[in-house]
This record gives sequence, structure tokens and C-alpha cells, in this order.
Amino acid sequence: MAPSKYRRWLPILLCVATCALLRDPAARAESKGKPMSASSPYTSSLQTTAQFSREDFSPDGNLEKPAWRKAQWVTFSHDAFSPKSYPVSETAVASLWTAAYVYFAFRCKYATLNVYEGEDPAKKKWELWNRDVVEVFANPEPQRVNHYYEFEVSPNNLWIDLEIDLDKIPFNDSAWNSGFEHATRVDAAKHLWSCEMRIPLRSMNVPRLEANAEWRVNFFRADGPGSDAQRRFLSWSPVRSEKHSFHVPTSFGVIRFVK
Repeated sequence: MAPSKYRRWLPILLCVATCALLRDPAARAESKGKPMSASSPYTSSLQTTAQFSREDFSPDGNLEKPAWRKAQWVTFSHDAFSPKSYPVSETAVASLWTAAYVYFAFRCKYATLNVYEGEDPAKKKWELWNRDVVEVFANPEPQRVNHYYEFEVSPNNLWIDLEIDLDKIPFNDSAWNSGFEHATRVDAAKHLWSCEMRIPLRSMNVPRLEANAEWRVNFFRADGPGSDAQRRFLSWSPVRSEKHSFHVPTSFGVIRFVK
């Protein structure tokens, strides 16, 4: 989620300026899932696509499925907040969608795993971000910059999902439950772990997803043992944050749903 020192409250200060933009009638007029206007508050020009799949499938962590072979994969190994690179933590991510779900897959290199042991995988794990995780921050309504959804999964398949609204205190609703499904696999010989997520569209108030719709998203990875000063924090779209928080939604890139 972000280095713990700054995680919870300081990000709100970074997004105060966004509120003024949201009062702009032109910005509010943008329809759900459509591109933002020229006055967009977003700073990232990164784009990726989610490929349509005719069939749904249950996550099992196997990324050799034909559907994933047809998907667009993006790879990142850079620090979320600086140009620093971490080849040992190289991460690849792809997305698919159907009439009912959006899917995400991660393939992660690692040196050593840092996970919570002895936890109940049926329950969401608070502060999961203090160990190894992959994270999806998804905003189906880009005009509502400060409102989005967070999904995290660890190498041993612990999880947490949160509804985020940076205009509220607290800004993370842990009572929200998306019902998302997830599965992981670890290949210790190759030092790779993989993750699949299946998120119900309706859990994010998306009754229907049309081809060529665009959301704002970012993908994150927390990797490695030790304190936050020693761990590695990566993102697909670089985060503009002096406070080292992932919660800077204006830094989200674009995901386009294609057929």
C-alpha cells in the first residue's frame, strides 16, 4: 500500500487541490468509464489494455492459460517514487475482462519472500501491505479522482480489499467487501510467484462495461524483508509523492477495455 510511516493521513493533503478540479462542471460532466477532458487533473500518460474474454474462469494462479497469452503484458521494475531500478523485483501485469468481471494477473520475480504466517486466508488481513504484496488501485469513474478501489494479494494468498475515498476521514473503508477471488503460486526454483485476481464489476458499481471504456489504474508491488527503508516499493505508473504514499490518484495511468 505504501511505506507505513506516511501511509494513512498525509496523502489526503496531496489531493486537496483535486477537489477544486472536481467542482469544475466540465470535469463532472465526464461519463463513467470515458476518457477525461483536456483539463484532466491526471498527470500520467501511461496506457495499457484489458483484452475481452468470452469465457469466465476461476483463478488458480496458473498464468499459462490461453487467455493470458493473448493479453497485453506490461513490465516494471522501477521504484514508485524515484528513477531507481530493482531488477530482482521485476513485475509483469496483464488484464482481461468479461461481461461480469475484470481480471488481473501478476508475475513477480523475488529474492526472498516476506509474508505473514499462520493467518486465516478466509479473512482480510489488515496492514497486509507491510509484507510482500501485489496491489491494484482501480478507478472505474475517472471523473471522481479521489474515489477508487484497492485490491492486495500476498504470495501465500492472503488478501485485503478496500474502498478508498480521500475526501473522507478515515479514507479507507475496511468494511467494504468486493467478493473478489484470487489465487497464487510460488515457483521457488525460478524465484517467481504469480497471482490471479477476479473482481466482480458490480462490486465497483459498474453494471455494464463497454468496449473502449477507459478507467484509471495503477499497479504496485511491495517486496523484500526489513524496514520500509530496506524494502522495495514499485509501481507501474510513477507516483508523484514527496511523502512516499501510493495514494496519489492523479498519478494513475489508463486502462482501456478492448475486444
